[in-house]
This record gives sequence, C-alpha cells and structure tokens, in this order.
Amino acid sequence: MPRKSGYGKLYCFGVYRSYAQLELRLRLSKVLAQSAACGRVSIFALCLTACCAGQVLAASANVNWVTTWGCGLQLTERNNLPPAPLSKATLRQFIHVSIGGKQLRVRFSNAYGTNEVAINSAHVALSGGAGSGGNGDINAATDKALAFHGLPSVQIAPGEIIISDPLDFDLPAQTNLAVSIHFGNMSATTVTGHPGSRTTSFILPGNVVATTAMSGAVTTQHWYIINSVDVLVDDFGKALIILGDSITDGRGSTTDGNDRWPDDLARRLHTNAATAGVAVVNMGIGGNGIFRGIGPTAVNRFERDVLNQNGARWVIVFEGVNDLGGASDSGSAALAVKLIGTYTEFANKAHARNLRAYGATIAPFGRHSYYTVGRETARQTVNEWFRTNTVYDAVIDFDAIVRDPMTRTNLATPYDSGDHLHLSSKGYQAMADAIDLSLFAR
Repeated sequence: MPRKSGYGKLYCFGVYRSYAQLELRLRLSKVLAQSAACGRVSIFALCLTACCAGQVLAASANVNWVTTWGCGLQLTERNNLPPAPLSKATLRQFIHVSIGGKQLRVRFSNAYGTNEVAINSAHVALSGGAGSGGNGDINAATDKALAFHGLPSVQIAPGEIIISDPLDFDLPAQTNLAVSIHFGNMSATTVTGHPGSRTTSFILPGNVVATTAMSGAVTTQHWYIINSVDVLVDDFGKALIILGDSITDGRGSTTDGNDRWPDDLARRLHTNAATAGVAVVNMGIGGNGIFRGIGPTAVNRFERDVLNQNGARWVIVFEGVNDLGGASDSGSAALAVKLIGTYTEFANKAHARNLRAYGATIAPFGRHSYYTVGRETARQTVNEWFRTNTVYDAVIDFDAIVRDPMTRTNLATPYDSGDHLHLSSKGYQAMADAIDLSLFAR
C-alpha cells in the first residue's frame, strides 16, 4: 500500500573509506591506463586525473555499477566452518544473480578474519549443472579469470575488502554463476562467511579453478569470503536491498532451488517490463535481530549492508522476530517501543541517502517456542505501527499474507515449514506474489 511521503576497510588498488572513493579511484585508474597505452603518462595526465575528477565522473554518468547479488557477512561459527581446509585448495561457490550485464566485478571480504587471506587465482563461469550448484560443474566455454589491479592474485589483510577489476563477461539475468577461488594461506578457524547459503559449495585440494567438474569434492551448504557481484548497467538499473533474518535468508527453502522469497520476487520483477532492471540483494542473516542474535545486529550493519550497496534505490526492512523471541513477557512492551524507534531511524537514514523505505510486518509464530502472550502483544503493537505510520513509504503486510485466518497468531498450514516460524517454499512464493510491483517502477 503506497504512501506519499561497515565493517572493514575497502581495498581496491589501495584502502578506501567509502564506496564513493572507490568508484572515483576506479575511473581515474582507467584514465591513467588509457594514457599509458598511448605512451602519454605525464605530470599533465596525473594532474588531469586528479583535478578533473568531476568531468571523469560526468562522462560515465550514463552507466553505473549495481549489485546483482550479495550476502550479509559474519564471523563463521565453529560448527559452520569449512569441512575441509581451504588453505592451498580450490573452493567453488555458486550464486544466483538477479539482473545481468556485459561487465562484472566480484567483492571478496576478510572483514572478520584475524589472518591474511591469500587468493592465488579466482575465476568466474556460468554453471554447467542444474539448480545453483548442481554437481559443481561449470560451462567451461564461459570460464574467465578475475584480476586484481591487473594481477591474478591478491592478499586480503584482516578487516579488509577487495574488489576485482571489471571483467567483460556476458552474464544473463536470473542465472547461476560459479566463483572458483584457489587459496594460498588462510586461517581454518576465523573465516568470514555466510552460513545460510542454501546452496552447495565444493572444495578440492590444489588449483582446479578452471576444471569443468569437481569430482570427489567435499561439499558444504555455506558461502565463504565472497560478498557480492556487481554488474555495469545503464542508469535505469537500480537495486532493492532486503534487510532480514532467517526468513529472508531462506530457511525452509530448497537447497540449490533458489526459492527464497527474495528469489521469487526477483523473478517477478524480471518478467515485468516496468521493473526488469531492478536487482534484488538478499541481506538476510539467519538468527539475526535488530539488537541481538547471530551475526552483526541490524543496527550495526544497516549502513554496510543497505546504504553502501551499489545502485541501492529501495530497502525492505523485515526484522524483529528474533528480538521478540528473546524478550521476557514483562519486557516485551518496552521492546516494541524500542523497535519502533529503530525502524523509524532506518527509514530516516534511507531517505537521507535517497532510498525509498518499505516496512514489513512481523510474521506470526504461534506454536513456536518464541510464542508467549506478551511477545504476541508486542508483535501486534509493532505490526499496527507499520500499518499506520507515515515514516515509511509503504507497508508490506506479510503478517496478513501468511497467517492462519482463524487463529491469526499462527502461520497458515500450507505456508508452515513445520517449525511454526519459518515458511515453506509455497509460503515464500505467497510472500513474493503479494508484493505490489508498482513500488519498484519508475
């Protein structure tokens, strides 16, 4: 219903304090490279790139980088660490992009590492199998090597993030991309990652980044080190960022099926002419909350995971159930007030960065261990605020979509994954189908 109304340092040819600084450096580097190719690197060229940054940026104003896929990062918990050593091995991971492009770049993160991560080589290729990862095969004809300032390898210091050089690559929308990394030395115990990938990854000893098949690989359903993929698109391409917990992360969905509700929404947007250029970036983290839970809290990651995504234009805020689930009955009412205050701050921060902010009501959790009368009252308080507030540009009423119409405190049976908190694939599809696509039209 429409209404009127980070972590770590970034490294790419150096360490940068913001993505805006990175974009400027990338474009200035391109000018210098063009000058060098013509044998004209000079003090004049250096001054031109430094003093005429505005003109360089203006010349590139008809295209921009947009995040087509991303994941929320955390320090990987002990039980989710790689099941085989990554050091001196190849890790092949699969991601499902939302929009396509003719150039891409990949962001890698050591934000939570305490030791350097050595990438000896990294390749991208289209998947050669079914689902996200299938059997780990790639389409060898599409395999290409990534570079880092023209070099095949890079060292990622603790707390740093790096972005590969732009790569000419024909990446279709709604397709599966393999990112294969041959690591040098890296820690086995402090690894930056995203445990809830719902996608199979493959580990083999040695350098097999360009090998078609990963026969005999150790498999795991986690992502490590990869953070996002950007594509170069025209100015009509923009991104929707979804801030959420395990319901957004897709618990209850099909491994390698790409049927989380953000995936379902991305498919709808792609097949609708007015929204075909809208990327969907899933920043859900399992167990995450606004103030508590697994991974960096939403209040601490809002800037990193939402505001700093390339091409961000919209945000859906769909968090809070894990905060409610950890509250005492006596403290639930105060927590509801605190949540509302933070939701308001999120909307204001988004508006200050020219993003449209959409708030989502908290889905029911009756029959789950989270349920108490006090927590349910707090959930209803928060949801009523979302339905009536004037801070957000629209409300997406997930509660009304997925609840049992009789109890109004439980998930509808066809939408319940079985644990009474997370949804089934059918429930995730219902969530995506109920969203008004005109919210993302220009």
